[in-house]
Amino acid sequence: MAACRWIRWTAGSCSLTVESISSPWQTLAAVTTSAGKADSLQSVDRRSFVRGVGVLSGVLALGSPLAALLPGRAWALELKALTTLQGATLLAMIRTIAPHDGLDDAAYALVVNSIDADGAASSEAGDSLKAGIASLGEGFARLPEDERVQRLKAIESGTFFQSMRVKTLMVLYSNPIAWAHFGFEGEAFSKGGYLLRGFNDLKWLPDVPLPDSGPMPIS
Repeated sequence: MAACRWIRWTAGSCSLTVESISSPWQTLAAVTTSAGKADSLQSVDRRSFVRGVGVLSGVLALGSPLAALLPGRAWALELKALTTLQGATLLAMIRTIAPHDGLDDAAYALVVNSIDADGAASSEAGDSLKAGIASLGEGFARLPEDERVQRLKAIESGTFFQSMRVKTLMVLYSNPIAWAHFGFEGEAFSKGGYLLRGFNDLKWLPDVPLPDSGPMPIS
């Protein structure tokens, strides 16, 4: 088996540090569940500590569609502007804005990564982002969902909440991790289009009578 190595998986402006074992699924890789995984994750933590930034890490759920496709399940993401606690708080906010049972934190972490990159672009942006996270209150990430919802309702008319909501919608639903969860195969143009790839497989509707179905667009 090939040796494991850390790589950076990227979707648009978002990136996730993962460890690959020649994974056949090129859009994401994962580490093995061997002892080497813990050492690799710890090395990311140590490097982030030295640089004075945070790190988010986690493990894909066993029931995740990704877990069935990949040789391992661990992931880690280095932050440029936020601390680990701030990153975890922001991730909890994003999951509360767009809650999906069973969707792995890795998908939400890509949103955190994108927002963190914006915050690292300038000191003003970073200070504004950190102030917004601080406005959520202490211990936000540990609160039950209903209490997190109440705190967000209190600031939902403000600039910080609205900017996080827009960023969540733009990034969360445009990355392959979320696509795999929802069963979306992604764009079809490069694969020959939708027509011959199940577009007409409407199993939940009755068959249309042949006279009403119209001519086939191809022979």
